[in-house]
Amino acid sequence: MQQPKVFGVVLAGGEGKRLAPLTRDRAKPAVPFGGAYRLVDFALSNLVNSGYRRIVVLTQYKSHSLDTHLARTWRMSPMLGNYVAPVPAQMRTGKGWFAGSADAVFQNLNIIRDEAPDYICVFGADNLYRMDASQMVEEHIASGAGVTVAGLRVPIEQASAFGVIESDGSGRIAAFREKPSDPVGLADDPSQVYASMGNYVFSTEALIDALRVDAEDEDSAHDMGGDIITSMVARGDAAVHDFLRDNDVPGSTDRDRGYWRDVGTIDAYHEAHMDLVSVHPIFNLYNLDWPIYTWHDPLPPAKFVFDDDGRRGTAVDSMVCSGVVVSGGTVRRSVLSPGVRVHSWSHVERSVLLNGVDVGRGAVVRNAIIDKNVRIPAGVEIGVDPDRDRARFHVSDGGVVVIGKGDHVPGPDEE
Repeated sequence: MQQPKVFGVVLAGGEGKRLAPLTRDRAKPAVPFGGAYRLVDFALSNLVNSGYRRIVVLTQYKSHSLDTHLARTWRMSPMLGNYVAPVPAQMRTGKGWFAGSADAVFQNLNIIRDEAPDYICVFGADNLYRMDASQMVEEHIASGAGVTVAGLRVPIEQASAFGVIESDGSGRIAAFREKPSDPVGLADDPSQVYASMGNYVFSTEALIDALRVDAEDEDSAHDMGGDIITSMVARGDAAVHDFLRDNDVPGSTDRDRGYWRDVGTIDAYHEAHMDLVSVHPIFNLYNLDWPIYTWHDPLPPAKFVFDDDGRRGTAVDSMVCSGVVVSGGTVRRSVLSPGVRVHSWSHVERSVLLNGVDVGRGAVVRNAIIDKNVRIPAGVEIGVDPDRDRARFHVSDGGVVVIGKGDHVPGPDEE
């Protein structure tokens, strides 16, 4: 039996305002994560591992670092007709940028016509999860629906934070509501609801028809979830895919099965890193049956030096990347990205240090996210005095201190 032709569309135009200052110089999907990765790598790895290797990535805001990463990392075999191609906003339908996620796809219908796929996976580029998209496609084909929406079971009290899918019990979607205050629980578990994961499988003609109607609606926000999915639900043409129950990723465990996290805020981004450094990680990067792909710089192995009392290079409950040198400092429950330096008598705890960060002698960094190429002078304390931190740096609602890419951190003699 001939396999259906499936095309991947990754929505990577997110501005990511709530992740500032990490998104000051880059698009949200290009934000580094987990030491070695970018957020976009997770969606792309899921599609590629699922066997779908003809993919476009729709970009818009501050896309240079994202475009560079895609060009460097995601080079597929052209001999086999595979590719991952960034597609910027091109004003194909008028003098305007993408007006929303649905408009981004509408403005690139020419690509869909050229590919002529049977089905289209439209996935977001900035969530953390593992998914076998082929299982969702198979379920979509069996349903006969125009679209299938991936749904994640969450406690009903969290419904106001999500787009919520109400199923009719047969797998069809009866209603799709954004952040409802009066959610309806699932038939098999009234304490839970389906939250939309922002991942969709469309039958091609159904998607094209819905996009054309939406483009002509001047009152539409041109949003894939709020407008396209809502309209298809109203026509009875939408089904739900139960991510936890029906998606079985090779190598997954009971602990990390069904993991999905939106890292759209600083606190969520920090918490997701703390998930990684758990003794038994809630999200397991070590599942080699379903690898997350990225580009690794040609750096030497990590190094830990000095073994004197009070001056011992150690990292405990932490992830440490290539090129890191922990030189007589102490690191606990943290993620150290490539090229980080932690000098003698310094302490790093519950923190995320991105590429090239340098922590000076005797410095303290707690509960913080430090972006690329920041130098923490000797003796400076970050995450110790909340009032002092707020006067100098960005501090999240949850108390996470964030220092932007290349920002100057004043030393003790400058304050």
